Amino acid sequence: MRIGELAAKTGVSVRALRYYEEHHLLAADRSPSGQRHYPDHAIVRVEMIQRMYSAGLSSKSILDILPCMAAGMATPELAERFAAERDRIDRQIGDLTHTRDELDAMIACTNEMIITGDQCQPQ
Repeated sequence: MRIGELAAKTGVSVRALRYYEEHHLLAADRSPSGQRHYPDHAIVRVEMIQRMYSAGLSSKSILDILPCMAAGMATPELAERFAAERDRIDRQIGDLTHTRDELDAMIACTNEMIITGDQCQPQ
């Protein structure tokens, strides 16, 4: 499939796909006229790259991780790096959960104030 089709199927911009290719995260075959052509499994790879970026991983980390995911093999050093990334994501989840809980409390207080006219009390 061509780059525009891959972009449409993944919801990722053409510019981002070119960036992935520049950073060796994604590979395309080239037609004689220079057009990029991607295999069908590129959709899954782009979605995986997007999830890793969303989790805060760098291009370099993703580049190191992708071959291990494809082959199902990793070195002990890479396994430690995976664990460190997982721990960082766990901390991020904890922070987000705490922020969500604070927002829930503010929403409940605001709704109570609207209903009763009483002031919110800090918790």
